[in-house]
Amino acid sequence: MKRLDKAKTKARGLDRAFMILDFLCTTGKPLRPIEISEGMQAPKSSIYELVGLLLNASVLERVDKEGRVFLGRKLNYWSVNYNKHFDLNKSAQPLLEWITEQTRETSQLCMLDGDKYYVAMMNEGSRPFRISADVGERTPIPWTASGRMLLGHMSEAEIVNLIPETDFVLPDGSTLDPNEFTKSVQSAWEDRFFSFDSVADNFTHCFAAPVVGTNGRCECTLCIIAPKDDAALNYDKYRSVLIESGQVLSEKICDTSIRSTVVAA
Repeated sequence: MKRLDKAKTKARGLDRAFMILDFLCTTGKPLRPIEISEGMQAPKSSIYELVGLLLNASVLERVDKEGRVFLGRKLNYWSVNYNKHFDLNKSAQPLLEWITEQTRETSQLCMLDGDKYYVAMMNEGSRPFRISADVGERTPIPWTASGRMLLGHMSEAEIVNLIPETDFVLPDGSTLDPNEFTKSVQSAWEDRFFSFDSVADNFTHCFAAPVVGTNGRCECTLCIIAPKDDAALNYDKYRSVLIESGQVLSEKICDTSIRSTVVAA
């Protein structure tokens, strides 16, 4: 029984260590351990101990004399090695550039992080004015076109359980009906495409197409963000370019996955 209790304690400690990293990443700035504890509403003693362990492992680094810490260089080392095994950037960047060349619009590669959506890569459009989103910023899934694709493998109950109730409240203060959202997810997944007028601003239209992995799930999405008028005029072309690009990247991901499996065997 004591061994089991110790294992559970270690598991909770590991979970909290990851929560510290996620909290700092989401906050986007260095913090003192006491600020991390207050922000996470977690015990001070536990946070101080874990921050010390993460500092010793170079997963966190001190940034000033006041004791503030932030994400460490070890994370970059892990990221570099991750990209060696699964280098999505090399495959996706040329496609994002091609999408922009064909449409003049801003193109993006988008993913899920837990119960939130974020832009992982972006290629800005060639227009004189800038349409973009902050790369890495976590956004409520129902606010996005990509969210409909990324949840396509989930049941209605799984979707509702995943998304916090507050995330159904849109930027204008209105509330999106969860049942309406789940229906749009199912419809988008059947079409392997979704587009709508952005709920984050009043002048853009968002297009999204899935990138499907070997498991048949949407691994990420390719997106176009365009002014509403141009989106309406060029709808068929933008849709065609995006779907074609999604299929190309899906094939590359599956091919890489299969080759990695063969090498491992």
